[in-house]
Amino acid sequence: MSTIVLKKDSQKLIGPEVACSRSPQLPPPLIEVENLSVRFGHRDRPVIGGISFTLRRGECLALVGESGSGKSVTSRTLVGLAGPRAEVTANRLRLDGEDLLSIREAAWRKIRGRRIGFVMQDALGSLDPLRTVGREVAEPLLIHGALNRAQREAKVIELLRSVGIPEPELRALQYPHQLSGGLRQRALIASAIACGPELLIADEPTTALDAAVQAQVLLLLESLRNANTAMLIISHDLAVVSRLADRVAVMHQGLIVEQGPIDEVLQNPQHVYTQSLLAAASYVHGGNRRWAPTTMNEVLSNKDEFVINADNVTKTFPNPDGKSRTVVERVSFVLRRKETLGIVGESGSGKTTLMRMILGLEKPDAGAVYLRGNSWTSLSSAAQRSERRRIQVIFQDPFSSFDPRYTVEHVIGEALGVIGISGRKERRQQTIELLRWVRLDASILPRRPIELSGGQRQRVAIARALAPRPEVLVCDEPVSALDVSVQAQILELLEDLKERLGLSCLFISHDLDIVHRISDRVMVMKDGVVVESGDVREIFARPRHEYTRLLLDAIPGLPAKTSRWSAQDSHAESTATKLEQSEGVLEVQL
Repeated sequence: MSTIVLKKDSQKLIGPEVACSRSPQLPPPLIEVENLSVRFGHRDRPVIGGISFTLRRGECLALVGESGSGKSVTSRTLVGLAGPRAEVTANRLRLDGEDLLSIREAAWRKIRGRRIGFVMQDALGSLDPLRTVGREVAEPLLIHGALNRAQREAKVIELLRSVGIPEPELRALQYPHQLSGGLRQRALIASAIACGPELLIADEPTTALDAAVQAQVLLLLESLRNANTAMLIISHDLAVVSRLADRVAVMHQGLIVEQGPIDEVLQNPQHVYTQSLLAAASYVHGGNRRWAPTTMNEVLSNKDEFVINADNVTKTFPNPDGKSRTVVERVSFVLRRKETLGIVGESGSGKTTLMRMILGLEKPDAGAVYLRGNSWTSLSSAAQRSERRRIQVIFQDPFSSFDPRYTVEHVIGEALGVIGISGRKERRQQTIELLRWVRLDASILPRRPIELSGGQRQRVAIARALAPRPEVLVCDEPVSALDVSVQAQILELLEDLKERLGLSCLFISHDLDIVHRISDRVMVMKDGVVVESGDVREIFARPRHEYTRLLLDAIPGLPAKTSRWSAQDSHAESTATKLEQSEGVLEVQL
């Protein structure tokens, strides 16, 4: 249980919250936070350094900022989950007038799930691998509700359907590992809203969702807010924030550096850090691509350049009801040297299963995959291992792909050993250099995965994938867990690596803006079938298939006036320079 200390001194709220909290015309706040600080162990510096905000019913407040800024710690503190080593102090921390600083764990268990719903960032780690999705969603109904078994089962199906999960009766019988990342995320949202909470806290609620389902979830969250539910949204996606939030608080290094009405902050940011986020968002979600597109005719005229060729691959899995389900059906594509092929589609469209067949982790039921013209899928496990360094992967969920006992130095060092770097000193130097590539420093070398933020874990995963100097990099949502400033850095990094190392990339993502920026060609999948493929600029400008048009129409966007923070703007460049010089806390190189 967290150590909670009530500070007796007072501190005035800063910014627009002062007027709002004292206005007689407004209802009393549902959540009151005044001078909240969180410290772990005996660290000199608190993770949260004295933040203040209020939140009323029917209102949505967004917390934005880079990974490690304190957003998730803030959200977990509001539900009593800061951790056993956390020391929580505040002048005031209240839920509808009730003092949260003095309650014990038994009281927290009555609040969590019933009065406060919580959607955590890591969907796979948050779901019990030994329980079906239906039982997971039913748990808050069982704990807090008065429904009988039949009513609970019907409610579970209704909830799964409401968050856009297809075939909810079937999915309720499946286990988390049998679902795609997007489906797992939606199951978490269904569980969080099961009891109709007064406050819904959503930590990256649309991470890993394709554009169409993201739009559906945003509509759902909007409707919940209109139903007199307050929402606290934690997100690095400023387009999502601009769609949902009434107010935004920008966090940096455990402090709220700027807060106010969403339109005011996004269109006229005052703090240099807020300006940097908008500059990076404009870079990622707009602007001209640097690479000339590679047309299909050019690819077909250079067969000797092929590094991967998938020929009519098909994969079928059994369902819990005993019937079989074809998840990938007769998919073919080619990938040549220094080319990036984007693969897009809704959750459950077959993207991840196709990726696993490319990696040799699944054998196709029909068809074949060729690496440099040689059959890859027919190789023995031993033969595949010897060739494995040629194809490396960045998984969507980095936490589950790490050994929790390993330090960062061990994780990356082990990958360097694949290419014969065995000397301890040289391995350490190479590890530090790889960390620099992904904007991390040597201070995290002794840390274990559980001690890293979600964004830091993803960057370590990218560094590990780059360690063996692969020919092909398979990227499964490689930037979905990163804040927008780091997304811009990683996309720049991938561009540079592609040019310098002759790297080929399969880039699987739900974010069509990122696919448009990073890819030469794009392949659109739906229900296991490729519905459209070709040059990325041609497909995005003139989509032929109705489903492709649906995905493009569903992309959320920033307000038009924020375009003045474009990465091509000289002000944005000067902003990046200021940030590099200020305390060395962030590098934004656009």
